[in-house]
Amino acid sequence: MTLNENADIDTSQVTDARGSGSGGLGGGGFGGSGGGFPIPVGGGLLGTLLVLGLVVAGMFLGPKLYGDGDNGAINETCSTANPDRLQNAECRNALYINSIQAYWQRAAPETFGQPYQKSDTVFFSQGVNTACGAADSGVGPFYCPLDKLVYIDLSFYDELATRFGAKGQFAQPYVLAHEYGHHLQNLLGTSDQVRRQQERDPNNANELSVRLELQADCLAGVWAKHATETTDAKGQPIFKSLTQEDVNQALEAAAAIGDDMIQKKSGRPVDESQFTHGSSAQRQQWFNNGYSSGDGKRCDTFSGAA
Repeated sequence: MTLNENADIDTSQVTDARGSGSGGLGGGGFGGSGGGFPIPVGGGLLGTLLVLGLVVAGMFLGPKLYGDGDNGAINETCSTANPDRLQNAECRNALYINSIQAYWQRAAPETFGQPYQKSDTVFFSQGVNTACGAADSGVGPFYCPLDKLVYIDLSFYDELATRFGAKGQFAQPYVLAHEYGHHLQNLLGTSDQVRRQQERDPNNANELSVRLELQADCLAGVWAKHATETTDAKGQPIFKSLTQEDVNQALEAAAAIGDDMIQKKSGRPVDESQFTHGSSAQRQQWFNNGYSSGDGKRCDTFSGAA
């Protein structure tokens, strides 16, 4: 993967709330089977489905509880005047976000007949308040449907590499593309449909959560297929190249955070009834389905076997 050093980074698509957030949610952890109430409205790459109390609290707390943040520093760091900007994780992640949203802004109307609404990603450290409640870094990256924002503590990538062995750089845009898959699901009404079905059929709530998460993996793969086609506001390509090795790094990350792998790493037996995100093989399969087809319509994880 080679980013275009001449591409403009639109930092308006991120909010830098590092140092200004507050959290306090314990639990959560990595993997849908690692705790938390299994309702997939929170999205979350690593089973960051927030506990029931958090979601209920979010119904009363209102949006944008993280504050407006201060993007002055990140604007300067990621400016084209800084020749070393792509060495900074926040700048690379902002550029990944630009690419993901540029793709869906074009593809969502073509594929699903519905316009795409851009959403910010909030960079936080240690903890953050959201419209879905308070969360700490332990929950990993997540999407809150109540304020339509993606949240990530960038130090998560270090843990993804050291604890889960997903060291490739393309694991980072895969994480973000998965979360923006949840945003797209929210815009399309898929998340609400799943939640209503879970309420009607609580015995299958976990399976429905798995299907929703696998669809987000598939949508991430669709974006990856088209990543080199995306451009900045001036028409400059965002990516110079994306190789099979990059795709392999995304697949490696998908395998590392499968429910079965996480259960094994935590010393527990594999229990499919507790899956909320899918096995390693399922997550790899659906990312690869999206990448191979390049078509969001091929991401129907709700028909047939997941």
